[in-house]
Amino acid sequence: MSDEVQGPEYEQDPESGTGMLHVFGRQLKLFRERAGLDRSELGALTGYSASTIASFEQGRRIPPPKFIDRVDGELGADGVLSASKEEVARAQYPAFFRDAARLEAKAAALHVYATKAVPGLLQTEEYARAVFSMWRPLLDEGTIGQRVAARLARQEIFSRTPLPTISFVIEEFVLRRPLGGWAVMRGQLEQILLHGHRRNVEIQVMPIEREEHAGLEGPFTLIETLEGQRIAYVEAYKDSRLYTERRQVREIEEQYGILRAQALTPRESLALIEKLLGER
Repeated sequence: MSDEVQGPEYEQDPESGTGMLHVFGRQLKLFRERAGLDRSELGALTGYSASTIASFEQGRRIPPPKFIDRVDGELGADGVLSASKEEVARAQYPAFFRDAARLEAKAAALHVYATKAVPGLLQTEEYARAVFSMWRPLLDEGTIGQRVAARLARQEIFSRTPLPTISFVIEEFVLRRPLGGWAVMRGQLEQILLHGHRRNVEIQVMPIEREEHAGLEGPFTLIETLEGQRIAYVEAYKDSRLYTERRQVREIEEQYGILRAQALTPRESLALIEKLLGER
């Protein structure tokens, strides 16, 4: 997807990320062989094992940006490998989320409504691992590790300059469901509290006993770009979409505004989370 998102919705080839890894891997191997280096020698230059270099070349592991920049220089690739860095990084994410992740990383404002689990931007490593371990069909351990690392990397947005404005509305039962066990959930609640005290973050809880509710259609994320474009990412089983048509985005913005009015205030929400922690 280009920077200018066209049309009301977007669907992506699920194999595009895997294909990009294989293309990068072949390029890496060609430049390594042109330089007359074996995998062990290249590993010694870049700080990685020969087996890891093999995994990068075979498209089985996602090379981190610092490796790509380093190896581009060591192999004299003249920017060819570095030019693939952003596309390679996108391959960390499941196909349905890649474009949303790119927009999220550069957003001026993010507003998240969560109904199923703690939002990814707030998850601890242990909670994220528990979530990915429960996916069906089951993910292999390598994929789980990649997905967890990618989820944690997204959280760099909290310390980005300039600071984005970020808000969350989270259903109360999400905070009461001990995914991964109570020890994992306790650490997760503590992390939510820490983020809730950031100056640019507001967290609100939608109480279970509310008789009126504007968000019964499910979770979504509202994204505002630095250029002022407003986009909605709506999650659905095998059909998650990005909406850019103003009428559709405005409808979701209206839902979110009402949800925030119906939810507990940020101060009340943090007090509830502290109360939940005290119960465990």
